[in-house]
Amino acid sequence: MRTELPSYGYRRAGALLNRERRSQGQQALNHKRIYRVMAQHRLLLPKAPKRRHSSRVHDGQVSVPMSNMRWCSDGFEIKCDSGETVTATFAKDCCDREILAWRAWEGKGLAGEPVRDMLVEAVERRFGTVEAVPLERELEFLTDNGSAYIAHETRGIARSLGLKPINTPVCSPQSNGMAESFVNTFKRDYMSRMDLRDAPTVLAQLPGAFEHFNEIHLHSSLKMMSPREFRRRQNHPAHQG
Repeated sequence: MRTELPSYGYRRAGALLNRERRSQGQQALNHKRIYRVMAQHRLLLPKAPKRRHSSRVHDGQVSVPMSNMRWCSDGFEIKCDSGETVTATFAKDCCDREILAWRAWEGKGLAGEPVRDMLVEAVERRFGTVEAVPLERELEFLTDNGSAYIAHETRGIARSLGLKPINTPVCSPQSNGMAESFVNTFKRDYMSRMDLRDAPTVLAQLPGAFEHFNEIHLHSSLKMMSPREFRRRQNHPAHQG
């Protein structure tokens, strides 16, 4: 497991191990025991360096208590060994952390058209129709002030789908911290292990990476469940054990 997921610390590695043990009817292991075993075999991660904090006061909260209350989005670039660049964007639920939809293409720059297509797919995936988000709920769409997001066409599409576009304050990326967190996680846990020889090779690996994040990747904020595992628990609370 440590070889397949080298960026996982002992808590995530232990949660994956215990998930497998429970599926086989075995008793879960204590995380302290897992720590000792990993330390004995020199499998622990080095301590992370301290993060630099912005001087700007940020007292808001990006996460929400229920799914489909707020989505967030951001874009990022993947540099290929060939000199090519792959640009990607995604829409993420701020409660269950699932990546609802994403787009990626060869080239630099985040254009508005793929963002708009992505929004349509995200609404369809969550609500089964592109007609609109149910009228009884308000669903925020949180982004930075990038041109693709603040474009008149993008905001118009968002509103027509029943979304409420919200932009972070200028020079305040931490206000969209959940999207930023996903980018950092994707770079650490996925890009670091990808074959980056050229753009087509990178693009071919992205579906599997996003699927792994949604189905397998564990989140401490979700009580060490993956986004879809958390969603299944939400939808079927009687099955919780």
